This record gives sequence, C-alpha cells and structure tokens, in this order.
Amino acid sequence: MLQMRHISKVYRTDTVETHALRDFNLVVEEGEFIAVSGPSGSGKTTFLNIAGMLEDFTDGNYFLDGEDVSNLSDDQSSRIRNEKIGFIFQSFNLIPDLDVFDNVDVPLRYRRFSAVERRRRIEEAVELVGLGSRMRHLPSQLSGGQQQRVAIARALAGAPRFLLADEPTGNLDSEMADSIMGLLEDINAAGTTIVMVSHDPELAGRAPRNVHVLDGVVQEPVEASDRRGAAVPPSGLALVNS
Repeated sequence: MLQMRHISKVYRTDTVETHALRDFNLVVEEGEFIAVSGPSGSGKTTFLNIAGMLEDFTDGNYFLDGEDVSNLSDDQSSRIRNEKIGFIFQSFNLIPDLDVFDNVDVPLRYRRFSAVERRRRIEEAVELVGLGSRMRHLPSQLSGGQQQRVAIARALAGAPRFLLADEPTGNLDSEMADSIMGLLEDINAAGTTIVMVSHDPELAGRAPRNVHVLDGVVQEPVEASDRRGAAVPPSGLALVNS
C-alpha cells in the first residue's frame, strides 16, 4: 500500500516560494490501477517523483508497504526504490548503444543478481512484452511503441510491487498508445500496483480509479459510504484525512 498523509512540497528561491503540493492526502491499495490527471503545473509529476522516492518533500508522512519512508537516508531510499518500485517514463530513457537485453539488464546489475538470475528475469520480462525476437536489437531499430515496451520490460524485470508511469503513452500515436495501455492493464491484472500520470482523459478513463490534482491538492470525489457511515470513494478506498 502507498499512503501519503498531509504531504506538502515547497520550492524556494531567494525571492519566490512555489507550493507544488498542499496537504496532499492519498491512499493506493495493493493491486490498484489509478490514473492521476490534472493541468500542467498542478503537481501531479511532483507527486509521482515523491511516490518514487526520487524527490523529498517539505512536510507530511509517506508510508510504503506500511513503512514510514519520510526520513530515510539516501542509501536506504535507494534500496527500497530498487527493490519495490519500477518506473516508466514518457521519453523511454533507453541507452542508445545497448541492445534490448542489455537495457533491461542495467538496473538488475545494481541489485547484484547473479548472471543466471539476471538472464532469467530479462528473458521473461522481454517475452512478456512481446519482444522476445528482438532481444539483440538496438533502440534505433525499434518503433516508439516497441521502445516503450522495452522500458516496461526493464521495470518489470526487477519484480516491483509498484509501477509508476509518467505519461507512458505521451510520445506514441493512438494505436501504439492503446497497445501500451492494454499491456499495462494485463500487468495490473497479474497483481502489480500501477500509478499512472496522464494528460489524456480517454486513456486515464480506462483506469479503474481516477484522481484529479489541482493546485497541488487531490480532488478525488467522495460519494459512497462504508458500514460505519464514513464517506469513501466509489472504489472503496478512503482518502487519508487524519
């Protein structure tokens, strides 16, 4: 479970204070697929960076799998990030001089898996995204959709509990975007929790749960009631307000 309580993020210069997140409260349960949307500058990417432990925050608490990760050292944060979180970026972030196999291998080397274990994970992940026959192709020899599939394989090879996707279809045409969304839906159905930032309302609408962020605040509607009479979102997952 991913849980943020009263998170704030303030960027400061000598003369300007910018509030990227304000009292940001959110719970993502294990196995969920949520889409986070909002206008440019709303704070959604800041949220995703904090969720991925790539960026610190000014105030509040962040719990990942029940552990408070708010004040960990850089080494501790890196360990948890490498073990539990996978990233998919809009720009793919593949290394152009490495083939598919070696691109997927890069983050596994940091976790010191044996060569045999790395190969097993790489081959399984690349087969899963449908690129088994292109294992030795360079990124320049692949289409945009195939490059994004390599990026997804790279994230999946580490067996993450959480997959964070930042505009994963942003550089793709509609047909390729639909294909990538279908792949993410399959990955989620197999049990991986997915948090996706997207500016495309049609694609975001395919996620079972949608969260809108405006001016650094969660705007998710609260409509249903649980047995104790407390309001909860339609998905049955309450926002954290305490």
